[in-house]
Amino acid sequence: MRRKRFQKGSVRPRKHGRHKVWVGQWWEGDCRRSKVLGDCSEMSKGQAEAIMASILEPLNEGAGKKTARTYTFHQYLEEVFLPICRRKWKESTRMTSEPLITYHLLPALGHRLLAEVTRDEMQALLDKKAKTLSVSVVAHLRWHLSAIFRTALGDGAVQFNPTLGLYVPRCQEGRERRVLERGEILQALNALGPRERIIFRMAVFDGMRPGEILAIRVENVQDHSVHIKERVYKGNLDTPKGRRGRRTDRVVALSPGTLTELKNWIASLADKNPRAFVFPSENHSTPVSRDNLWRREIGPKLREIGLEWATFQVLRRTNASLSRVAMIDDKVAADQRGHGLGVSLDVYAISDLRQKIDAVTRLESSVIQ
Repeated sequence: MRRKRFQKGSVRPRKHGRHKVWVGQWWEGDCRRSKVLGDCSEMSKGQAEAIMASILEPLNEGAGKKTARTYTFHQYLEEVFLPICRRKWKESTRMTSEPLITYHLLPALGHRLLAEVTRDEMQALLDKKAKTLSVSVVAHLRWHLSAIFRTALGDGAVQFNPTLGLYVPRCQEGRERRVLERGEILQALNALGPRERIIFRMAVFDGMRPGEILAIRVENVQDHSVHIKERVYKGNLDTPKGRRGRRTDRVVALSPGTLTELKNWIASLADKNPRAFVFPSENHSTPVSRDNLWRREIGPKLREIGLEWATFQVLRRTNASLSRVAMIDDKVAADQRGHGLGVSLDVYAISDLRQKIDAVTRLESSVIQ
């Protein structure tokens, strides 16, 4: 009986009929094994060695010598990186991040040997994506590449991290970041039905995310506020957005008008059980779908008054911008919306022309009396 020791096997090109193929050979007990790994014309030796390593992995368990396994980019994603991320990602994060990686990174890099992927190759990929994608998507792709190779470096699957020095290139211009004016808000409130008007109010005046609004239960509504304990994302109930390991539930103050309409709406509900959803679907056991609500109710009504561009993202941006105009403390406004002060100022708040005119006027008057 052969003593069990770590083996890498051998990968050599062999003539197989009219074609050259990669043949892997290894020992299994006292027997010599071999297997055709693929055509030489379709894969490099490095890719064949990665297949060989996956074959030998169960045989090398418990062997005396431990060496890092050879992976292709695709193998490392499927067998190591994504399983790690799934344990820490929220379901909503997984539902957006995995398709992004699968659709944009795997076709270009999946067949490449992980240790052979270069920074120039990845930068060229980002440059290509920047021609058709927004800066947000390209920045996320760069972040994912960096995370993949940092993890691989920790596993010893690569000798160095080639993503250092990657940058987000100039991307195509995004859409204008618009916010609703006072008159447009009043128009929308008059056009919407009772349920949709409450949801619109909660987004514009109270700074709530659509998933948080739709996940509210009767028991969450308090005298002057609502306790955000859940959110719904594409039909899945989850904890609210926030850092893992920290409490993400929060209490959101409600404006007087919103509170009045909300209590009237709850009084009209057929199911007033404390665990019932305030905005239920037709079967009453789940919250109403955000997409259905927008497509069937809110979107058409806004389109009639020329506000079809006023998405939930616009409503959130409007809340941040109006809070600045109303001179509400930035920290209070950020806590109300449930995100950090930096995000509040850098991403959502937009200074309007009146604020800018006031700023330059006060600056000039401070110098010229």
